Amino acid sequence: MVRYPSSKLLNIFYNFIMTNMKILLLILICFINGQEEFNFYHDNEFRQYYLYEPDNLNQNAPLVFVLHGYTSSATTIMNYSNMNSVAEQNGFAVCYPQGKIDQWNNRFWNVGYDFHSNQTVDDISFLTDLALHLQNENGYNQNNTFVTGMSNGGDMSYMLACQTENIFKAYAPVAGCMMQEIYNTCNSSFASIFEIHGTNDDVTLWDGDYLNLGGWGPYLSTNDGINHWVEKNDCQNSEQLQGPSFNTIHHRYYDCNDNHEVWLYEINGGGHDWPNYSSEEIWSFFNNFLSSEDINDDGTINIQDVIMLINLILASQFDSYADLNDDGLIDILDIIILLNLILEN
Repeated sequence: MVRYPSSKLLNIFYNFIMTNMKILLLILICFINGQEEFNFYHDNEFRQYYLYEPDNLNQNAPLVFVLHGYTSSATTIMNYSNMNSVAEQNGFAVCYPQGKIDQWNNRFWNVGYDFHSNQTVDDISFLTDLALHLQNENGYNQNNTFVTGMSNGGDMSYMLACQTENIFKAYAPVAGCMMQEIYNTCNSSFASIFEIHGTNDDVTLWDGDYLNLGGWGPYLSTNDGINHWVEKNDCQNSEQLQGPSFNTIHHRYYDCNDNHEVWLYEINGGGHDWPNYSSEEIWSFFNNFLSSEDINDDGTINIQDVIMLINLILASQFDSYADLNDDGLIDILDIIILLNLILEN
């Protein structure tokens, strides 16, 4: 007589296989996509982040931070932003930091929302320390580190632009805003800013919320936020261009201090989302501000670049590509950076 397993035993076996199959698939997906989850010890606790490195990534490569929105996560924005694919095509690393969990079990960045008034997490310190850690440990370019983010992550991008200097080279908020308090205390000098925003956004309102009717806390309109950076950068010229989609207007402000620029993609009828062209356009914006130690653009970094840098200094000429420490000057400090890089190689 043949004994067959009971239906209960079969169900247990089936559930075991399916549960572990999901785990194996998740591991396989992470392996294929090339990203890994890491812990970073900060402020007496471990914080998490995901890091994606394309195959054969060059030493001293650029680094892009991508910040998720409120209630979202690092893996979610990694999946829908498609930034890894853009990184693969253009040769940069991508860091997806994980926000802390609030009293409602939602992940967030602490930008000062009214309902987070009891939160004390210092995300400015976390993100800047993480950037410095990755630059030092992984050899990413300290002059080519950028940040973008969606919604709450976009608000955090503005906060970083206001409260940090010489860490991030440019900032690209998507559906973000400048909270009134961030605006009131913004003490940075200049910054290159690129905002992507829909006019029908029903979460981060295009016209802002100065009376705090939404309960997030007062925040500026999209235009007022952009004008803040146009004035701060002392931009002298502007133009309107056709954007990458039929309903997108590209507002470009240029001839700004230290070669900064301010861009706004106004998406007529657009909602609270990450448009499918965003990652490509964000990298296109960041690419305008890349610093390169290959001063003479011959494909190698050597003594010839040092000589060209010295000649620029002697001629009192300023070129942003030779401002290696991004301090608005070309001087002995840039020569030291270049010599150290040559010696390291």
